[in-house]
Amino acid sequence: MRRVVPALVAAAIVAGCGGADEPKDRGDGLVAATERSRLNGADKPDANAFPKPQSGQTFQQFADSIGATGTQVAMATSVFTTGHNRVAFGVLDDQNKVVYAPTAVYVARSPGSKEVVGPYAAPADLLVTEPAFRSQQAATEEDPFAAIYQAAGVELERPGKHYLLAVSRVDGKLVAAPGQLQVQSKSPVPEVGDPAPKVETDTIASAGGEEAVDTRRPTAPELHQKSFRDVVGAKPVALLFATPQLCESRVCGPVVDIALQMKQKYGDRVEFIHQEVYVDNDPQKGLRKPLQQFGLPTEPWLFTVDTEGDVAARLEGSFGLDAFDRAVQAAIARSDG
Repeated sequence: MRRVVPALVAAAIVAGCGGADEPKDRGDGLVAATERSRLNGADKPDANAFPKPQSGQTFQQFADSIGATGTQVAMATSVFTTGHNRVAFGVLDDQNKVVYAPTAVYVARSPGSKEVVGPYAAPADLLVTEPAFRSQQAATEEDPFAAIYQAAGVELERPGKHYLLAVSRVDGKLVAAPGQLQVQSKSPVPEVGDPAPKVETDTIASAGGEEAVDTRRPTAPELHQKSFRDVVGAKPVALLFATPQLCESRVCGPVVDIALQMKQKYGDRVEFIHQEVYVDNDPQKGLRKPLQQFGLPTEPWLFTVDTEGDVAARLEGSFGLDAFDRAVQAAIARSDG
């Protein structure tokens, strides 16, 4: 078993977003079902199918007991605070190819800690939208990066470094990969239940054109008609901070495509707004004001907001169709309640 103590060497999940070929539209409307079939059950892991740490067993001893190596973790979230957290990541083999298999995660404060928490089931969430909503920057059926793993409700009790072990059942055998999390006592980013800052987001009218407010190709003008400040409180809102062309990996580019697919599903019941990240779409010029007002250190982020103006759900990093849908439903439920 690879030792947990050394820091995990960072592995990029994919190359940059830009320059993707124009996707081919199969036109069959069955992308989700087709893509799920290639996940090898990764979208429906059973926590009970994974081993539980024995009493008195250290994190390192538990990792050693798994025995097999050959995978590594590529983190897709980076903001963690004390309490319950969403942990998103990719699993790669020794050739840096994505592994899809039922997966669960375990966490502890140190390799020698006997307080090993887990397993937390980490279902894989699809990133591939139906062709009608797919941009040039997005994952396609031919792209191996079709989904992202995410474990919900991971308990991180204290600030500081935590150690993570992702365990996957590949071809009937368990393999494990270590990772590390840096936990803060608190973050400036609004949490669920907090009032959402009533920021003025950029619109086509305020910025003077679609290209100024959207790096997606093609642009999505329907997501840039209204400012968040003008609609918050009137209906549930899904506010997405993302930059499809300038994101660091293709797993963050599709989030705007997913917003478009969700917009078709929910119609006028929810206001969907996309906010670009960088001033003049130039990373050298820093973050746009709405991101600064939300205290965002990374991108992308999704906030769904109820009719009271409070955050109903938030997602950082890479997130797929199921996570986005649940976040929207949370805002609707809070508004209807």
